[in-house]
Amino acid sequence: MAYLGQIQLYLGLLSVGKGNMGVQTSCVIVSMILSMSAVKAEGVCPSPCSCGRGVVDCSGRGLTTSSMPASFPTGTTELRLHGNHLTALHSGVLDALSSLRSVSLHGNPWSCDCGILYLRGWLLNQKNDRLKRNVSCSSPPNLQGVLVVNLVEEDVLSSCRYWICDLALASQISLVVFIIIQAILLASVIFFLRRFDRMSKEARRTTEESIAGGDNVSGGNEYAKDRST
Repeated sequence: MAYLGQIQLYLGLLSVGKGNMGVQTSCVIVSMILSMSAVKAEGVCPSPCSCGRGVVDCSGRGLTTSSMPASFPTGTTELRLHGNHLTALHSGVLDALSSLRSVSLHGNPWSCDCGILYLRGWLLNQKNDRLKRNVSCSSPPNLQGVLVVNLVEEDVLSSCRYWICDLALASQISLVVFIIIQAILLASVIFFLRRFDRMSKEARRTTEESIAGGDNVSGGNEYAKDRST
């Protein structure tokens, strides 16, 4: 809405401009509109970072992988993420930053497990050797101190397989429990249906015996009445 008000103001100035002044005013208005569009396209500075002139400073903010911004302004030329508690980066978080020229990632406890694959792949595509040398593993213990770019893919994928195996095992256990519960419910339904059928038969037999007994009593009374007459 603020942009709309400013554009309307500029258009009002344009309407009163005449001759060369009108042309100059038009140029000024076009420049202002383009600058506002560029600022809007650049994006909003993510919290709790500070931004200015293409630099997004998120260093020393105590960020973790779960609390770090999910995206950064598209016009970012320098991104500072050092001195935090990052163990991995969100997949694709740096891919949209086409103007990015510098990134600082040192001073973070990178966990070289399945979640580090995106950062490893991104670093391998970078030409800045200094950047690559400043990003090393803090865990697991057997990989501590190893540069992320030097990780053997099989070692990283092994942690992914363990995670997948655990998930598969949990899924199988859940499926077995579900089948057992369904079997118990089915057995309960069958038990109650059979009990209901048995009770229905007993009730029907009792009713039939009552009716038959009533007919016998009526017949006996009529026979006794005929004899007495």
